[in-house]
Amino acid sequence: MSSIIPLILLWFLSHLTTLTAEPPDLRYKRCFDSRGSYTKPSTYRTNLNILLSDLTSNTQNDYGFYNLSYGQNPDTVSAIGLCRGDVKPNKCRSCLKNASILIPKSCPDLKEAMGGYDECFLRYSNRPILGVMEYDVWISLPNQQNATEPGEYYEAAKELLDGMNGKLTANRVSSVRKYEAANKSGPNSQTVFGVVQCTPDLTEGRCSDCLAQAIDQILPCCYTNTGGRVIMPSCNIRYENYRFFDLVSEDSPPLSPLSPSKAPSSSKGNNKISRTTIAVLGPIVAMILLFISIFIYFRLKKPKETYQADAELHREIILSEPLLLDFESIKTATDNFSDANKLGQGGFGPVYKGKLYNGEEVAIKRLSRNSRQGDREFKNEVMLLAKLKHRNLVRLIGFCLERGERLLMYEFLPNKSLDYLLFVVDPNHQAQLNWVTRHKIIEGVARGIHYLHEDSRLRIIHRDLKASNILLDGEFNPKISDFGMARLFAMDQTQCDTSRIVGTYGYMAPEYAMHGQFSVKSDVYSFGILILEIVSGKKNSSYFHEEHGLDLLGFAWKNWRDGTASRIIDPVLNNSSTNEIMRCIHIGLLCVQENIADRPTMASVTSMLSSYSFSLRLPSQPPFLISSTSSSEKNFHENSSSGATRSTKGGRNNYAESSTNEVSVTEIYPR
Repeated sequence: MSSIIPLILLWFLSHLTTLTAEPPDLRYKRCFDSRGSYTKPSTYRTNLNILLSDLTSNTQNDYGFYNLSYGQNPDTVSAIGLCRGDVKPNKCRSCLKNASILIPKSCPDLKEAMGGYDECFLRYSNRPILGVMEYDVWISLPNQQNATEPGEYYEAAKELLDGMNGKLTANRVSSVRKYEAANKSGPNSQTVFGVVQCTPDLTEGRCSDCLAQAIDQILPCCYTNTGGRVIMPSCNIRYENYRFFDLVSEDSPPLSPLSPSKAPSSSKGNNKISRTTIAVLGPIVAMILLFISIFIYFRLKKPKETYQADAELHREIILSEPLLLDFESIKTATDNFSDANKLGQGGFGPVYKGKLYNGEEVAIKRLSRNSRQGDREFKNEVMLLAKLKHRNLVRLIGFCLERGERLLMYEFLPNKSLDYLLFVVDPNHQAQLNWVTRHKIIEGVARGIHYLHEDSRLRIIHRDLKASNILLDGEFNPKISDFGMARLFAMDQTQCDTSRIVGTYGYMAPEYAMHGQFSVKSDVYSFGILILEIVSGKKNSSYFHEEHGLDLLGFAWKNWRDGTASRIIDPVLNNSSTNEIMRCIHIGLLCVQENIADRPTMASVTSMLSSYSFSLRLPSQPPFLISSTSSSEKNFHENSSSGATRSTKGGRNNYAESSTNEVSVTEIYPR
């Protein structure tokens, strides 16, 4: 016995780091709130603990796939553990063990959850999951590096992933493992490395279908990045611009038969030895564990606190991205999309008010199923808003792609949209929009556009800036919304041409509406129109001079030129700061100059609005694109790539889409 104790002490000391270290924080997780919960204590909780502790107990498994079920209905628990195909067995079991500890802590009391690390993935549920293909939910994780040529890099990555998906059924080893790794040349002499993998319980056909669904999610997830991954319950994909995997031997033996039963039990002889060993060494082990606990508390307290701080920071980074939401949760939050919760109708579908389980109010945009533009705009909005954080941009909380639905969840803004307060005749609204509030809105929108153009990680051209896309919070702070038509620019890019003209007629800069040329100055033009609408309280599409058919822009310029600019001001602002209002009209006219070079940048605009020391040059005559009989409107239709047609209904101009010109129609109610 005396010779055994030193050996035990030596073993514990050699494993001290392993025993004392906290499991590394999960790289990703998904908690299924809508699929049931359990109480503490309960039979389900006990079964879950037993299952997770036994999941990786089969040390003869060398292929990184573990599956187990435990318990009797209604408390049966099933679990699947999967490691990346190149991960060694010991590292695989260690990875899954860490995941089995942290996932129940991260998703407390929930019967179904999934999560893991770069090397492994674990999921458990109260329903059968072995052999069942599931791709209706997923987790997407872009890396933090932007691609220099996003379009070309994305095409190379997608081609690589598609090729590996096809190779799974042709290669015997990868088909058995349901794992394939490869690389491909990309733009600018870069190499793209990729991995695709399914749980081995799937047939080749189902595996291929699952991977195809995962590859489709790369665009909204990671279009602008040099790498990313999509994790689904039954498969996962990843690509990077560096090799993140090891090579797998081609002569690996086939997988062992899959079994959902518990791990094999030991023989009687082994049980007898185990009981004797435990009886002799139990007190010794208890003393050693007590010693280790004291050591941890007094010697490692500060490093542990540092680790927890780092883990929390990592968690905040991960959770800063929009959440992937399940359809049932959104359906519950909106009372099954009831009319009572409908806030309005946007260009691509209705918007509903919802309430989450924690009481938070949200706005949910439900894209119409028959919208030809929906997929493109949906992916664009998720991709961009996930990377944009500013107090004057609407916050995207999450999104959902299930059952053919495309849903976006935003923060709820109680004061609706700017066009609703400006243009709906309601004395209460007019009283709320005093000059102090209107000036705050103008400044806030200017800061938001300036951020998009200059200060964000990406350079974004909004392309559809208008009053209906400015939402207002409880304090009337403006939030720019609807990024479905936005375009990403390289930081040194100044202009782009397109044959796909999108936006709202009347807010479009002339060079964009007539020739498809857009730049940051296109947004500046739209902002100038917006200023004139805020100051006057009138829509730009309204006519102010029947004889000459002048719209708001023409009306504003005529009165500015004639020295009667006070006629532009909304009558409810008569007692307001005239000098400040006149300065805003001046800035608005500078923003709508016909010559692109004559328009200020948004950086200059924010300075003009905040400081009177910033001198303003005189504006020249702006273009008059909207006139009831003007040739400029005719030229727009002749020169655009579509044949957008104009009709009059209820005193407003409505534009119906034809071909690729996507001029939006916005209802009077906010989105």
